[in-house]
Amino acid sequence: MIVGDILTGSLGLLTAALVVLTVRGFQRFRERPNRVQLAWSSGLALAAAAMAIETIVYAGVTNGPLLAAYVFLSAAIVGVLSLGAVRVLHRPRLEAGYAYFTLGACAALAVACAVIPLDAAGMVSGGIITGNPPLVLLVLSTLITGPATVLLLLSAAYSLRRTWRWQTMLMIAGALVLGAGGTLYIASFPIALYYAEFLGIVLLFLGLISLPKTDPAHAGTLATTS
Repeated sequence: MIVGDILTGSLGLLTAALVVLTVRGFQRFRERPNRVQLAWSSGLALAAAAMAIETIVYAGVTNGPLLAAYVFLSAAIVGVLSLGAVRVLHRPRLEAGYAYFTLGACAALAVACAVIPLDAAGMVSGGIITGNPPLVLLVLSTLITGPATVLLLLSAAYSLRRTWRWQTMLMIAGALVLGAGGTLYIASFPIALYYAEFLGIVLLFLGLISLPKTDPAHAGTLATTS
């Protein structure tokens, strides 16, 4: 019971931390409106919502709608963050095509999550969301997270080739941490995935918000931090 209360409290603190980062992100967007900052801030907002659901489920509240929202958010987080990373490549056609693809896939996943029933008993064990959703949701999620992960790494590699910066290293570390989430499930440490998600998202945020500055010619329009 004591351990459970500690974990619930720690997940709640992680949720609060993501909320603070989200608010800060949208404040920066209000100060300097641009699509890059909007993508980072929206990704953080999705991450905060997902962490809130993890906290609620661990506290003992479990139902189909909560799990459906979690399945959607888990995929949409990476997809939305990658919408900001694609600007680093400076390929307008790629950016537009990728944005349409990602947003369309997210919309399809949202509809599927709304109409496909989820078995709470089969997806939650000991308060941890461990089960796999139906195959259709897995496929749609992969359509979002697969290309998004590749694009995040490509953006990091492109920026790293142009200039070695600590922000780029943070981005690579964040992508690797998020990508290692499946291994934590296999290793029977599902609770560790929650902390890995938080760490990976924060690392990505700290690195990604500075990546557009790597090209001085675009710094005036793409910079998100001063």
